[in-house]
Order: sequence, then structure tokens, then C-alpha cells
Amino acid sequence: MEDTNLLPVVIIADDHPLFRDAIKHAIEGLMPNCSFRLAGDLDDLRQQLREIEYVEMVLLDLTMPGTTGFSGLLSIRSEFQDVPVIVVSATEDPVTIRKCIELGASGFIPKSSGVEYIVDGIKAVQSGQVWTPPNIDIDADIDDTSSELLAKIQSLTPQQTRVLSMLSEGLLNKQIAYELGVSE
Repeated sequence: MEDTNLLPVVIIADDHPLFRDAIKHAIEGLMPNCSFRLAGDLDDLRQQLREIEYVEMVLLDLTMPGTTGFSGLLSIRSEFQDVPVIVVSATEDPVTIRKCIELGASGFIPKSSGVEYIVDGIKAVQSGQVWTPPNIDIDADIDDTSSELLAKIQSLTPQQTRVLSMLSEGLLNKQIAYELGVSE
């Protein structure tokens, strides 16, 4: 019997337990030498990423507790830069997909995808590629303001990203300082 503590881990982060279990079931056969962990919110995901020695990849829902817009992706990418993140989302518009890739996602899988797309996306990311759905053109125009904002966001340090994320959640300066263990 294999010791699952020594296996690479895939974390499926989504606030819907049924969807987490379905994704896990769909990809277990593809990744027999991995163990799977489930996270229901951003704090749980962060905690697991800190505790687990080797994470093969994260499958991340954009809209779950602790996130607003792209804040969850941005936060995970800045704090855990070596972990590939595949966004799995119900939002399928080309601009959203492109922004996810520009913010460091290794792939984007629409929740409406069949198992074959999920498998294709995971295999591509495992081989070091960036994967997006072949039937969606992500070369749609992004306005200059959005491009400039994305460039500025990508230049933030992990700590600055956490502060920005907490601000977007509506936390006060005092609350942010407490959470980060720093003076206001």
C-alpha cells in the first residue's frame, strides 16, 4: 500500500462539495500517483498550501468564499509562485480567461467542459504548457486601462497582494494590520 503522505497533492478548491467531488472523481484515474485534497474557501486553500510539502497543482474556482473577482488567483499566485494553478470557473468569456492567464494561471477550464477538456487541460499543464479551451478565442481586445492595471498588479509583492485582497474584502486598516501581524 502506498503512503499517501509521499505522493504529490492536487488541491481542488471550490465552495460546492458536489463539484469538488465530481472533479476529483473525473481526474483520479488520470493522476493515479497523486493524492487529492479539497478546500472550500481561500483560507483553507492557503493553509493547505503552507502545510503540504509538494503540491502538483491547484484547481481553483474564481468565485468562492474569501475571493472577489480575481483576488483569489492573484493571492495564490503571489504567495505560492511555484504551484501551477488551473482556474475552473462558470465564467467563460474570453476577457476573463485572458485575464486569468495574464495573472499567472497555468490554465482555464470552464465548468461546462466535458471530462475530455478537463483531462486535456490537466495534461497540458503537467507538461508545462498553458492551456485554454480551444473553442474560445482569448485574443479578444482588452482595453489599455485593463492592461496597465494588470501589469501593476503583477508587480506587487506577496504582502502587498494580501493587503490589496483584504482591502477588496472590505477590511479596515486595523483589521488588516491584525491579520498580518503588523502595526497599523
